Amino acid sequence: MANIADKIRGIIKKGDTAHEDIICNKCKQPFPYNEMTERLFICPSCNAYVRIPPYARIKMLTDPNSFKEFYSDIKPKDALLFPQYRDKLDKAMKITGENEGVVVGSCKIEGVKCDIFCMDTRFVMASLSGAMGEKITRIFEHATANKLPVIGIIASGGARMQEGILSLMQMAKCSGAIKRHSEKGNMYISLLTDPTTGGVTASIAMLSDITLAEPKALIGFAGKRVIEQTTGEKLPDDFQSAEFMFNHGFVDAIVERADERKKIASILKLVWGDKV
Repeated sequence: MANIADKIRGIIKKGDTAHEDIICNKCKQPFPYNEMTERLFICPSCNAYVRIPPYARIKMLTDPNSFKEFYSDIKPKDALLFPQYRDKLDKAMKITGENEGVVVGSCKIEGVKCDIFCMDTRFVMASLSGAMGEKITRIFEHATANKLPVIGIIASGGARMQEGILSLMQMAKCSGAIKRHSEKGNMYISLLTDPTTGGVTASIAMLSDITLAEPKALIGFAGKRVIEQTTGEKLPDDFQSAEFMFNHGFVDAIVERADERKKIASILKLVWGDKV
């Protein structure tokens, strides 16, 4: 764990400010950024997996200085003039220093070249917008053209309601890009983190060749309460957890945070190593 912590200690890019406290999304306790870095963003109080800013996450997974960001200029549009949407976007851009809730680019993981995208829940809950769909589609198209595997770090609240049907269209758009990538014999590995929900679960998250998940991550489409009200049935306590999804065949493996780089690298080398 210490080696990974060394990689991300003090990393600051745009909105990832090390002087600010990190608040646990489970127990809501604040902790110093450097302390959370040492613990790989695992809460000292409740041991929950805290959501990681995208550049810190990418640093944890990739070889030093190998990440090159693409398409950072793509911004969401308020095509429907949805009330207060512009204010939400401005606030998210200020908090994260990004134009959208996903960071995409190329990198190497233990020497294997690949493309990667990482969602940022601080940006309107990493909901699927036209701009996010465009960035993800482009990174798959880039990977297809260059015969590269794609690593997707998934975390999302689902479709972005402020963009209406334009958001829902991104499910098909991204799915088409993933299908074309697969048809050319290329690989896609997704890592599902907390939360993975809604339209992202119903498209991008579950179309991978290998589906990994962090322990206890929330993974599902509709909310548990909505499903119970619709079906009139009581659901299991662990319903929509990563463990529940693994036991029912929707996830291939649950991977501890400290082991994620090693696990992804081993898959890349096993399946893709001879193509590098």
